[in-house]
Amino acid sequence: MSDSDFPDDAQQSERTREVILRYHLSWKHRDLEAVLALYHPDIEYNDFFQQRCMRLAELREYVQHNLPRQPGEALEHSDRIRIDGHTAFIQYRLCLQGSDGLVSFRSGEAITVRDGLIWRINEYATLLREERAVSAGGTARPAISRLGLSARQLGQLAQDLQEYFQQHQPFLDPELNLQQVAAATGYSRNQISHLLNQVLGQSFYRYVNQARLQHLLDGLAAGSDSRPVDELAFAAGFNSLSAFYSCFRRHTGLSPKAYLKQISLRARTHDKP
Repeated sequence: MSDSDFPDDAQQSERTREVILRYHLSWKHRDLEAVLALYHPDIEYNDFFQQRCMRLAELREYVQHNLPRQPGEALEHSDRIRIDGHTAFIQYRLCLQGSDGLVSFRSGEAITVRDGLIWRINEYATLLREERAVSAGGTARPAISRLGLSARQLGQLAQDLQEYFQQHQPFLDPELNLQQVAAATGYSRNQISHLLNQVLGQSFYRYVNQARLQHLLDGLAAGSDSRPVDELAFAAGFNSLSAFYSCFRRHTGLSPKAYLKQISLRARTHDKP
């Protein structure tokens, strides 16, 4: 199709803006049918993150899996929506929890409107990693999902995993394994492993031990348990003291003894008149 089939002018830009605004609101309101109604019968949706091109027949399931879960849940737009004739450009950012540092996807969509409907979408996603300390030779892992998960779906998986750990505290079981977590959350072992290893950059057991350590640190901060720290470690789910001490120092930069001394010093300072 030649450029003459898409005469761009101010009026066309305004028509494109109306379509994109309806599209944006349909996503925001989690209205699956409204989103699908805006797709042209010949739509071509190129998701370069998944290295996948989808047609209309495939998009119902894709959109359904990517719609916001809760009212008011939205992507963080990193720039205003730009309109140029038949084309709109949207940029946004998805943040994932559960790593040593902030991990997010910077995503963008180039959307082409034809006959008042969305005719082409090119979606891009790039993995960003902003760690507290990045080694000189460290490089970000490639942001490629070969498991049929889009950037949005990986974000939802990370959120579901974090909520499951916070609400059910499965890490208190020292024998917890990946298969148990997969069965409880409804995801496959491969999907969770991909999120942890390729996106968040850590093993399943490191993720679990970080949850155990945070549980222990929260208890120490509350001062609600006077047992020795070694006993607290086993109660939090650690199955060896070497794993506990290694995780503790990696997370806090201190030994448990030095950390407790620091807490005690803060408490005395706070109690002074």
